[in-house]
This record gives sequence, structure tokens and C-alpha cells, in this order.
Amino acid sequence: MNEVDGVSEGMELLLIDLGEEGEEDRGARTDGLCSKNVLRKQRHWQRRLAAKKTKRKEEKRRRKQKRGHQTGPEQNTRGPSILRPVVARISVSPAGGSEERPRLTKWEMKAETRERLAEAQSSGLRLCVDLSLTHLMSDKEVSRLAGQLRRLYGSNRRTRQPFHLILADLREDSRLYRECVRMNAGFLNYTMDVTEDGCLDLFAPESIVYLTPDAEQVLETLDPDKVYVLGGLVDESVQKKLSLSRAAELSVRTARLPIDEYMRKRDNAKNFHSKILAINQVFDILLTFCETGSWTDALRTWFPPGKGYVVALDDDTSLPPASPTLT
Repeated sequence: MNEVDGVSEGMELLLIDLGEEGEEDRGARTDGLCSKNVLRKQRHWQRRLAAKKTKRKEEKRRRKQKRGHQTGPEQNTRGPSILRPVVARISVSPAGGSEERPRLTKWEMKAETRERLAEAQSSGLRLCVDLSLTHLMSDKEVSRLAGQLRRLYGSNRRTRQPFHLILADLREDSRLYRECVRMNAGFLNYTMDVTEDGCLDLFAPESIVYLTPDAEQVLETLDPDKVYVLGGLVDESVQKKLSLSRAAELSVRTARLPIDEYMRKRDNAKNFHSKILAINQVFDILLTFCETGSWTDALRTWFPPGKGYVVALDDDTSLPPASPTLT
């Protein structure tokens, strides 16, 4: 019996050893497969990284060549410096001469714009947008007004002589305020005054000139001691004389652009003629007049052709008689 028991124990030990060796072989094969998968993924990832680097280098080379073609040989000869060299450019002055001005980097242009707008806050001509009439407008009209305010501010940023802009009667809980924030990127950082106060809370009545197309007096020039007010109103239902009525409520002077004095009606199929402009269109006309001193140039540049008016020629005798002027 002892011999049989010894043989049985030996067989069991042999089976245990074979089992352990089989487990080790399977583990080694599994590790080998895992290692191959990992290595294959790593090689694939490295190829993708190399392709991306090559693509970026190629795009950078194309951009460099494009800048060289656009800016001329001066850009191609620049050294390894991070900053771009300052290249002289020629700009035409309003008087007809030319002056050399340095070409600024994008950062320098933004800094110069901020400086101009900040200076206008203290010394520029004042233009106030009266936003007390928004309760008369639909949601669609409010949205259009927000777009006009964006374009108005954009024009003021681009000009060499910006105005001091004031948005009056604009409450933070109003539809227009929410729409301005939604539509206009950076509205909260605009360099202009935004206040809930009304025009009369901000300025003396005798200093206000309310611009309305229904006024009798003509705006002949711009006075730095005055505040020019635009009625912030988009009215698709064409209610008449709303801005004139608002000026009468404030008991302030009114004036209109000299459209009748410098323009004439143009025949069109619909026989349509209108002097009602968006606030950004009026503002563009005022900006150009300030830069050139010419109502003819300002109206020719910015008065919409679809309104049925064209600038009259100097020898045109069909102009109406001049109206009282306001300086």
C-alpha cells in the first residue's frame, strides 16, 4: 500500500507542475499579444503626430509666403525678431496732400483706437442716443435697433475723430439691453457712457439739439458746446413725427439734416421718397461731415440710394428754397 500511495502522490505532483507551467505559457502569450497591440497603437500615434507637425510646418510656410507677396520685399527680408518691422505707408490727407505714417501692428492699432476713444470721452463732440422710446417697439424692432447701435459704435471706433457717445435711458432689465448683450460681442466693454438717466438728467435743455427729419430748422454745422441727440427708434409701422413729439416733450431745440438743401428727388418706379434714416446712417453722415466739412460728400457717401434722393449738382436750379439754419 505504501508503494501505491507513493506513486499516487508522485502523479499528483507531476500534474500540479504541468498545470503551473501551462498557466505561465498562456500568460506569456497574452503578454506578448498585449505588447504587440500597444506597440502598434504607439507607432500609429507617432505617425499621426509626425503628419500633424509636417502639416503645420507646411501651413506656416504658405502663410509666410503669402505675407511676403502681399507686403512686398520689406517683409521678406526681416530677421528672426518676434516683432514685425515698422514699414512706412503713404496716406492721403483731406487737403489732398500725402503724409507718411508708420504701419502699426494689430496690437498697436487696438491700443491707438482705445486711446482715441478715451480722449473723445473728455473732448469729443457729444452724441446721445435717446432710448426712452423702446416701449413703442416690437421685439423685432428692438433687435434691429441693437444692430444699429453695434454699427454706430463700429463707425466711431474706425474714425480718426470719434464722438463722445452716450446711451441714455438704457436700463439693464430692458429688452434692448439684453438684446445688445446677446447680439453685440463685447458690448459691456464698449468705450461709451451707458446710463439709465434721461437726456434732461444729463444735460442742460439749452445745450440739447434733437435731430429729427420733421424739424423745420436745418443743421448747418456742429457746435462742440451742444449735445446732439438721436431718437433711438425703429418703427416699421411708420408712425409719424415720433421723434419730433419726443423733442417737444423735452422742450429742446430740433434740427434736421440738410437733405432738401443738398439733394433732390429721383424718379423711380415706386415713386418712393423718404428722409427717415437709421441712427447709424445719420451718425455716418455726421462723422463724414466732421472729417471733410462737406455735406455734399457726406450725403453722397452715406445717404441710402433706395430712399429716392440723389445729391444735386452745383448748377441744379431745381432745389427748394433754403430753410432756417441752425448752427
